[in-house]
Amino acid sequence: MEDKQTKYSDIVHYLKNLIDEEQLKPGDKLPSENELTERLGVSRQTIRKAIGILEEQGTVRRVKGSGTYVGFDRRENLEKRNRIAVLTTYVDSYIFPKTIQGIESTLFERGYSVQISFTNNTLEREKNVLTDLISRDDVAGIIVEGTKSGLPNPNLALYRQLMNRRIPILFINTFYPELAVPHVSLNDVEAAQKAVNYLIARGHRNIGAILKLDDGQGRLRYLGYLKAMEAAGLAVTDSRMVWIDTDESKQLNFCRDKILNRVEECSALFCYNDQIAFQLIRMLQEKGIRVPEDVSVISIDDSDLTLHSEVPITSLPHPKEKLGARAAEVLLDMIDGKKGEHTVEFDTRVVERQSVKDLKI
Repeated sequence: MEDKQTKYSDIVHYLKNLIDEEQLKPGDKLPSENELTERLGVSRQTIRKAIGILEEQGTVRRVKGSGTYVGFDRRENLEKRNRIAVLTTYVDSYIFPKTIQGIESTLFERGYSVQISFTNNTLEREKNVLTDLISRDDVAGIIVEGTKSGLPNPNLALYRQLMNRRIPILFINTFYPELAVPHVSLNDVEAAQKAVNYLIARGHRNIGAILKLDDGQGRLRYLGYLKAMEAAGLAVTDSRMVWIDTDESKQLNFCRDKILNRVEECSALFCYNDQIAFQLIRMLQEKGIRVPEDVSVISIDDSDLTLHSEVPITSLPHPKEKLGARAAEVLLDMIDGKKGEHTVEFDTRVVERQSVKDLKI
């Protein structure tokens, strides 16, 4: 082979063939860089780059002072590990405590421990956590709540590196559509459709929405809103839509003027979650706008906030603990190498309270 004519990808292919044909088996030591250089007629730099790629893929591993070895049987190795990594966005999320309870109790029964990391919904912290997982390479699987999943993510290459090492990854609540990775979540499209259909069935026609722009669930819930409105022949206008980011959703007063301007032409508002609905009702009442007499409000999650609100909120439940338990079960199936469809989306229903007025009465 001529070095100039041979790409490192050819060396990768050559070494993979030796492994696939079992000329090199798990645990076998690869020929030294000098031997491969002489055998293949390429530079050491080309050999090193090829081996580096194989190492990233988990095909081989380098042992300092000893050499490079064919990687161990990944599945067999994963089955020997007893730790699961869980990445989530916020420690103070009212959804997460019950979700992690479902994850932990299910994994504990199978002899696994849980390592929890919080990204605070920032790409930098997500990158740091993923880089650490790649470096340590000691978990059997990973459960992830995506960071700013409604936006392009520069950390996808790190996820792909973990996938190349055959470490099972499962997303919860939201996911990155660019990755072929299963998820366990609420069926956000249908949940939003049910919420808006509930308003339509009670005579509402001018229905607005407050949704999160940087969150994949926000996009899906918007799709459900659109489907319900279009099926009923109702107009969808930008003047009734309020798009906010995750930080703004925690401090809705930052968007006070924008929201109050949009509310004027709405008889009802569909809110991304209870946190937004809770703050919205307080904001409206401070402005002298009554709920539900002047404007109705419906949301998703059915959290404790629905009962602590000045007007109890009609909401659709998030599966929380059930979702966590199911996610743990799915990840264990993936670790065990079980085939089949691993994505699970939960159905939900409307829990009626006092925040929606029936205009037909």
